[in-house]
Parts: sequence; C-alpha cells; structure tokens
Amino acid sequence: PTPALGPRGPAAAYGTSVTSAKIQVNRVHLHYQQTGQGDHAVLLLPGMLGCGETDFGPQLKSLNKQLFTIIAWDPRGYGHSIPPARDFPPDFFERDAKDAVDLMQALKFKKFSMLGWSDGGITALIAAAKYPSLIHKLVVWGANSSVTKEDIKLYNAIRDVSKWSEKVRKPMEEMYGHDYFARTCEAWVDGISQFAEKSGNICEHLLPHIVCPTFIIHGAKDPLVPPFHPEYLHKNIRGARLLVIPEGKHNLHLRFAEEFNTEVEKFLAEA
Repeated sequence: PTPALGPRGPAAAYGTSVTSAKIQVNRVHLHYQQTGQGDHAVLLLPGMLGCGETDFGPQLKSLNKQLFTIIAWDPRGYGHSIPPARDFPPDFFERDAKDAVDLMQALKFKKFSMLGWSDGGITALIAAAKYPSLIHKLVVWGANSSVTKEDIKLYNAIRDVSKWSEKVRKPMEEMYGHDYFARTCEAWVDGISQFAEKSGNICEHLLPHIVCPTFIIHGAKDPLVPPFHPEYLHKNIRGARLLVIPEGKHNLHLRFAEEFNTEVEKFLAEA
C-alpha cells in the first residue's frame, strides 16, 4: 500500500494531532509534544525560556508528518517541565544535551535528527558532538559556540523583560507568570555571561567532533547573533552548509516558516 494509507486510513485523517506527555528522565519529569508518524525522528530544541508550545508552532503544524515523527521538548525548568525551577550552573548546556538525548532514548528513538534554535542550537551542537552515533542530521539557527564582549552587550540589552516587545513578551508571561519569566531571564543573562568570564568558549572545542550532516541557517538581520557566529560554525564543522536568509531575524523559523520548513525538509530527506 502507499505510505499515506497506513493501518489507520488516509493520512489526512490523523496527520494533524499533536499529543503532549511527560516522561521521567534524569530525575526530572520532562514534557514533550509529539506529532507525525514518519520513520525519521526529529527533535525540536527551543531557545532560552522557550518550549515546544511557544517556539515551534509552525513546525509542529506543518513539517511533513508522513516522513517525520516530530518531538518538541521543554528543557528542565522551561515550559511544562517545571518543577524544577530553571537554573544555570556552568554546565547547563551539557545537562540539557544529556537530557535531550536521554529523553529520545526513553521514547525508544534509536537515532534521530535535531533542529535547534538559539540556546537549543547550542544544546544540539553539544549533543551531536558527544553522542555522534545517535544523531542522524543537525540543523541549527541563531546559535553560537562562544560568547564575546559584543554578545554580552546584546544579552544585557534583553535582561529587563519589561523592555521586550509585547508580542514576544506576552506568550512568555502567559506561560510563566511575570515573576518567574523576569527572574529566569536575568538568571539566563548571568548564566550565559559565565562563559565570557572564562575564555568565551561554550562548545568551540567540540565542533570538530560533529560528524553528521549539518545545516546552519542564519537571519542576516538577527539582532542577537552577529554573523561571525554562523560563519565560525560553518568553517569549523566538517562539511557543514550555510544558508543566509536576507530578511531573517532571530525568529526566522516563525517569520519565514514556509521557506524554513521547505529548506529543512529538503535537507532532512536527502539520502
């Protein structure tokens, strides 16, 4: 039979539902959303303070559900993976990478691809380097492997959430309440600034260990991630390709969802 006519009848009838659940991983209960029934598992990794619900609406809705099984996770302390409250020890990216990989193993996905945005991109880079046999393909955007003095200035500009645009602030306040959102954003700025105090390196040393096919996407107008970051990733990850979206900002996967989804699907589906 054609793949669209699986055991449950025509694809359209069951292709749109998104299920939500929690599973215990590394002593915390991690929340995730799942959709699609394809053979190719794909994990979506959200940005700072983000979760599947706030960060990946157009991907959960529109990525090809016949080709892919799509999982969007909420890292510990974010979204519906509270408790625990979010904290930022020096190894918080490594901790997220281990949580993400262990979540996918707990869900019985032996091998999977990762789509990581912003902090989720950093987490995905670390996971791909540390668990190479588990990662099929990697897509990152709005990510960086180091923190410079210039970056710290940009981060401090978003420290005070009352200065955020209402459009970006509102879903976060609805998710967390104002106090948790404001506190956690400040804690994040301090947490990411730790790297600049040491040497700036977050995961530069791990990039040579990434062996899976890697696709870096960058918005030319990203106010948070200067272009030297994606250029560095492109140069230092073997065989990586780079796509720059001229009008793209930090949230290019939301703002240009159709173009983003098309490019990503093409990359993931290549033999």
